[in-house]
Amino acid sequence: MAMPFASAEPPVAEGFGGTVPPEPREPLDVRPRITELRLSAFAGHRGAGFPLGAVTLFAGPSGSGKTTALAAYEALARLAGGAPLVEAFPDPVACVPDRARPDAEGRRGFRIGCTADGAEGPVRLDVAVQAEPQLRIVGERLSAGEIVLLQTALRDPGRRAVQAAWHTAGTAPVTRAPLPDDRLGTALLPLRVAGKTDGQRRVLAAAEQMVVALRSVFVCDPRPDCMRTPVPTGSGRLMPGCDNLADVLWRTRAECARRHGRLVEALRAGCAGPVYDLIAEPLFDGTVRALLDRGDGHRTELARLGEGELRYLAHTLVLLTGPGVLAMDPPGEVPDALRSLTVLADGFDRSLDPGQRRSLLRLAAAMGAFGHIRLVAAVNDASWCVGAEGVTVVHLNRDGTP
Repeated sequence: MAMPFASAEPPVAEGFGGTVPPEPREPLDVRPRITELRLSAFAGHRGAGFPLGAVTLFAGPSGSGKTTALAAYEALARLAGGAPLVEAFPDPVACVPDRARPDAEGRRGFRIGCTADGAEGPVRLDVAVQAEPQLRIVGERLSAGEIVLLQTALRDPGRRAVQAAWHTAGTAPVTRAPLPDDRLGTALLPLRVAGKTDGQRRVLAAAEQMVVALRSVFVCDPRPDCMRTPVPTGSGRLMPGCDNLADVLWRTRAECARRHGRLVEALRAGCAGPVYDLIAEPLFDGTVRALLDRGDGHRTELARLGEGELRYLAHTLVLLTGPGVLAMDPPGEVPDALRSLTVLADGFDRSLDPGQRRSLLRLAAAMGAFGHIRLVAAVNDASWCVGAEGVTVVHLNRDGTP
């Protein structure tokens, strides 16, 4: 099996890149992708909107909200995958702005949203979540241009449901029905909308674009200490911490020699000493370990590599692979050619030296130009990537503002 490349509210309508691959092709605009993240009121962010490109780096001092922005993106991705609120926001009170005061009924919450572009054009999703006294969605809006395609509102606090209305454009302009208050309504629309009218089909297409764009996410935070030890052979799918990197190499080296060659070439720019090959070696106890072949008969175990070298290796492997290799739940009903994988990487530059950072950024930009993989990462300082082609840098202040 070959490894696939991861290749202001609108009004309501009437009635409702080290190793550089070959020159990239023209970007495929039909791929659903998130182009803006909005944190209207979320933790330390208020009224914030951040543009997202093929490679986006959030930069700023500690406490500026870099990690918070990535956490909001991840939470939206979980909701789009059908997860309940409690899984998407395990500590919802921490998401409430610090100085937010409760209303007369003791309710406090937060608001986040995003824009997904693709074949349907820009589609906006905005979600209002109540964190106290009960965790629930109290409002959701999916819109395209001037048309509100889905809108929900909490009408009866005593019921665990919201009143939803979606665009129909048939004999009745809208269809109304209750939806659960602990799930994203946009993700449920394919189960509720018949698609009999042009309006309903537009709703379904917009919802699918949003869900596909959000679900295609892999959160990556390599843990060098876990990467140094042999691991049991398993599924060959890389975990977010890259603990099982040796097991993944055991699979990928045999399945795609061309991509493995690119990985080895990238390692020559990011690892000390000569690098002839990167191999996985099975051991007698059923585990497998990874080693660098130095080309002179000597092999170096990953346990001997520095933390920066291991994080560089892990990020490079992620950028060169796709959903078939990463431990994630992509929308399987959508062909690889019609979706982009987004990698979320907090502390992307942690332990990396200047050469490693530049090499990884060139690789990320090159892959992003193909449209297969997008990167949204947090770094402490982005001065080293000023002027880099294909890179969007969002500079944050300590108050969370750009």
